[in-house]
Amino acid sequence: MEFGKTGIPPSISHKYPTNRDVAVRTGYIWLDGRRQDENAEGLWRIYDNLYDFTDFIKRHPGGPDWLALTKGCDITETFESHHISLGPEQLLPKYFVRKAKLPRNFKLTLHEDGFYKTLKRKVREKLPSLDRKKEVASKRVLDTCLAVTFLFAIASARFHSYLLAIVAGVFLNYTVISAHNFFHQKDNWRMKMWNLSLFSYREWRISHAMSHHIYTNTLHDLEISYFEPFFNWLPSPNIKSTFGAIFSSLIAPIVYVFAFFMEFTKRLYLTMTTKQQLFHTDDVVVPLSLPFAMLVFGSMTPQQVFTMWIFILAVGSFVFGCIGLNAAHHHPEIVHEGDALNPKLDWGIFQLDAVMDRTEIQGIWLTLTHFGDHALHHLFPTIDHIHLPELQPLLLETCKEFEAVCRECRWWELIKGQFQQLGRTEVNPVPVSLRKNNIFALK
Repeated sequence: MEFGKTGIPPSISHKYPTNRDVAVRTGYIWLDGRRQDENAEGLWRIYDNLYDFTDFIKRHPGGPDWLALTKGCDITETFESHHISLGPEQLLPKYFVRKAKLPRNFKLTLHEDGFYKTLKRKVREKLPSLDRKKEVASKRVLDTCLAVTFLFAIASARFHSYLLAIVAGVFLNYTVISAHNFFHQKDNWRMKMWNLSLFSYREWRISHAMSHHIYTNTLHDLEISYFEPFFNWLPSPNIKSTFGAIFSSLIAPIVYVFAFFMEFTKRLYLTMTTKQQLFHTDDVVVPLSLPFAMLVFGSMTPQQVFTMWIFILAVGSFVFGCIGLNAAHHHPEIVHEGDALNPKLDWGIFQLDAVMDRTEIQGIWLTLTHFGDHALHHLFPTIDHIHLPELQPLLLETCKEFEAVCRECRWWELIKGQFQQLGRTEVNPVPVSLRKNNIFALK
């Protein structure tokens, strides 16, 4: 079995991911690797069936990107987690081409009588009773954060105040994180507010929604490989040392500050060197709208506005790093590639083992701006965050039925655990759901 540079054999797939260890990593390069590994024969694979959705791309209710990007890939887990109603499943026979010639690369299971599909049926039955009018609250959170960001950014440019710029940076971060709720959903204008950070929601629909959400904390998770070699969260002595863990902890604030700029720089570099089309109109117009407003309504020169804008971005990036990298996934008690998995390999149980929620992050304001209700969000990413607390009883009920574990801890425990994970080299030999003393388990 091929281990790659990490020295770790893949746990959820039969093949070490192609392009996993290339020098420059992007969502598009990751997708190219998947097309080589997943036996989809240039079509879209769901379980062992091949489909041709070419004529359906522009009519896809969620927007064309989801299908346009994934041609040639196995989209089984993505399809299941993004479609709760039976409608999409009933539509599949219309686009069926043939059975796949080779088996799936991924080992994860989604059996009809398994944990995830059972929970999904319960959620499907619950959905009609959810009050969709409540979703306006999620929109108002983002809209408020967006307004505050612009107001304080303009005020900072008008009064030459870096203190006001700090406030603008903090709320820029909150705007961006709130937009995360919306780029998981069908195309809408609020998802584009993610681009205020210099990130691209298109790139993040790949790296976050298709990679991190589906293959969390594994060799297939771009949000693991993106940060290497600065942060090595996988428990492998081949790629980490005590010195490396200490060094990672020391440089963490610097990496946080430059997070917003790193992806933009990478896309710019690839655009210039490979002539790929990695920038769209909203990748330019949306982020530049902030300094433009500062220039028009402030009292600074263009050079001063540019400097202040970069400062606002740096503040927002730092806060984003502090929240995002300590949100749910890195702790010695959380599953990472190399750790023992539940032998059933049920995708839903795997997701629960790779996440821990934070006790303090409650209510729609904190949930939207701090990646809250993370376990349920991973299981059902297209459901608006406002509804997730109503689904919690169903999750706990199904966990009890299947002896799975949903976990929660104080935020400080996750922050501390994230740095402990940087130094962990030994794998956990017992699956999370099979441990006798699970101190973080919810009852």
